[in-house]
Amino acid sequence: MIRAALFTALACAAGLVSGPANARDLQPVRDLDLQRYAGVWHEIARLPNRFEDDCVGDITATYTPRDDGSIRVVNACRKEGGDIMSSEGEARQAGEHAAQLEVRFAPKWLSFLPFVWADYWVVALDENYQWALVGEPDLKYFWILSREPQLDAKTFEDLKARARGLGYDLGELVVVNPPQE
Repeated sequence: MIRAALFTALACAAGLVSGPANARDLQPVRDLDLQRYAGVWHEIARLPNRFEDDCVGDITATYTPRDDGSIRVVNACRKEGGDIMSSEGEARQAGEHAAQLEVRFAPKWLSFLPFVWADYWVVALDENYQWALVGEPDLKYFWILSREPQLDAKTFEDLKARARGLGYDLGELVVVNPPQE
């Protein structure tokens, strides 16, 4: 989520459907209303990534649509010791679907370089925009996001099953905000 950091039916979340034949089969959600997606999202869990190594809690991403169609992204987290670390970036639509985005945290003057942009795909989304699964086509990066700081245990388990069905290996999942019992 710091670099980059939403669903259809939960019936598939039970693991009844196998994952994509390969990572390239992963698809973003068909309909994403960026105005509804805007706002604050709390990180519930993620796959390990170097850009969140110093984060120990209170991890959020705030998305603000801009007039030019891009999205202002502000990621923040609490470090050990209590200091807040934040990073500002930009997201832009990168494909035929609104949920197929790219994000960059490099300075704007470097935005012409393709390698400063990373895929940010909303691969599952609650119909009421209360939770989201975010990833990318290589299945290396993955986040479970929620509008609230915690999810209930059943929803959390359903989302993990959904992610596995999409092809994600959650063996090293970092749970930032454990579910409510």
